[in-house]
Amino acid sequence: MLVTGANGQLGQSLQFVADKYPQIDFVFCDSKALDITVKVAIASVFNTIKPDFCINTAAYTAVDKAESEPDKAIAINLTGAKNLAEACKEFKTKLIHVSTDFIFDGNATTPYTEDATPNPKSVYGQTKLDGEKAIQSILQDYFIVRTSWVYSQFGNNFMKTMLRLATERNELAVVDDQIGTPTHAVELANVLVQIILFTNKNPEINTYGIYNFSNEGVCSWFDFAQKIFEVNHIKIDLKPIPSSKYPTPAYRPRYSVLDKSKIKKTFDIEIKTWQETI
Repeated sequence: MLVTGANGQLGQSLQFVADKYPQIDFVFCDSKALDITVKVAIASVFNTIKPDFCINTAAYTAVDKAESEPDKAIAINLTGAKNLAEACKEFKTKLIHVSTDFIFDGNATTPYTEDATPNPKSVYGQTKLDGEKAIQSILQDYFIVRTSWVYSQFGNNFMKTMLRLATERNELAVVDDQIGTPTHAVELANVLVQIILFTNKNPEINTYGIYNFSNEGVCSWFDFAQKIFEVNHIKIDLKPIPSSKYPTPAYRPRYSVLDKSKIKKTFDIEIKTWQETI
């Protein structure tokens, strides 16, 4: 199994869980070993490995920076995804691609299902949606897994930012009107592997398509921060603020809760609450 973007948060999480799955021969490639924007680089790696599965965790995820450097976001999130899909088609490799809640506008009031209509409001969201569409136009054997609010002990994320800021300040203000669900990257990594194992074990069952995965439950960023400090026994003056008090270059969905019914039913997956995984 080939894993792209091995040095990213999800890539590192997959490395973290890999020992649990001795039946899988993992090959981890970071962006230096495999630049998914370069077709010849992909061809070289696929020719050498001939992977049965490819998990694409490589992505441009700097949401705000994407607004000022869209070409970089397009190169990785669209062109890179397209290049991988074409290689997967040629080598008969099954692709698992990770996408995002940012493909939605956040105007919903009930959890988004897989067939909800996308309407991205940011460059990042648009490039991720375009990547999804490119994969769908090229492949039949694909899984697109949409997730939200990813954090872990690896990489850069909200939890690590909160813990760092707590060492620098006595008080913090965090937005309380953006609602979603945190996703622990290690939980997501395990689910991606479970999808592969299920697919390998049940080749006669067609489960390809789009799936949502996050941890269970609903919260605001303020609620999330509060729990992070509580679990880590950190005392800090934490204040809730509206998004209008914390403007960002990229639009954030106000509501991005994902409906996980499909992934739970299809792969018989039990999902922990976000509070359990911190």
